[in-house]
Amino acid sequence: MNGYSSHTYLWVNAAGVKHWVKYHFISDQGVEFLTQDEADRLAGADGDHHVRDLFDSIAAGDHPSWTLKVQLMPFDDAANYRFNPFDLTKVWPHGDYPLHEVGKMTLHTNPTDNHAQIEQAAFEPSNTVPGIGFSPDRMLLGRVFAYADAHRARLGANYKQIPVNRPHNEVRSYSKDGAMRIDPVSDPVYAPNSKGGPAATYPGQVEPQWAADGDIVRSAYVDHAEDDDFGQPGTLVRDVLDDAARDRLADNVAGHLLDGVSEPVLLRAFEYWRTIDADLGADIERRVRAG
Repeated sequence: MNGYSSHTYLWVNAAGVKHWVKYHFISDQGVEFLTQDEADRLAGADGDHHVRDLFDSIAAGDHPSWTLKVQLMPFDDAANYRFNPFDLTKVWPHGDYPLHEVGKMTLHTNPTDNHAQIEQAAFEPSNTVPGIGFSPDRMLLGRVFAYADAHRARLGANYKQIPVNRPHNEVRSYSKDGAMRIDPVSDPVYAPNSKGGPAATYPGQVEPQWAADGDIVRSAYVDHAEDDDFGQPGTLVRDVLDDAARDRLADNVAGHLLDGVSEPVLLRAFEYWRTIDADLGADIERRVRAG
């Protein structure tokens, strides 16, 4: 399957030129799927099917890979783009911002210790390198804090000293002590200080930044010209999915709605799907009513 950042990030180059960016990891294996019935049967008969398939493929030298492509939006385009470019639920049409190939990600080595290398792995969007920053995407900004908080609760305050999470470069921070502290530190760990200790300076590239305009309040996003919740899903249903995919979608939705959903909620669900696409909504209702 493909993978997408969904969130919008900010890139700045050595000359200080900024672009908003979305990441696309395109599967070099193609895209495969299971129908709902196949998935239900497989979940009961062999719940580890996908993990084992990945492990065995890597062990056999059949290394799966994904081609990384990005969409780049000039920094100033965001303010007046027809969709809110920071809305997690929206995509940028490729006709407006085409894909640019960047490189390839390959999975070539299996873990030797599932707990140490998989269960203790801590992924978080706040881990960035110079030149990559965040956008005003509110969900992303929330995740920048929330993921690290979750790791501290799950793995401990010093989770970044666990080998699978350890940075390749030395990290200097104000952090010291705490449970499972591995790397010793010597005072002071703070700056400024009068003891010849560390200084809060960084000789490299300035962190990517953006300025907020208007009041920062708890409210909905500012609407752009073509912002709505149903236009892009309708395009997906009518123009991207083929007949077989639309049939699977209707069958999956109807199957879940048949699982004890009350009549008032059913009526809202039918209206929701009709708003996306009238034919799809009618097909879903027909399947549910037929039982």
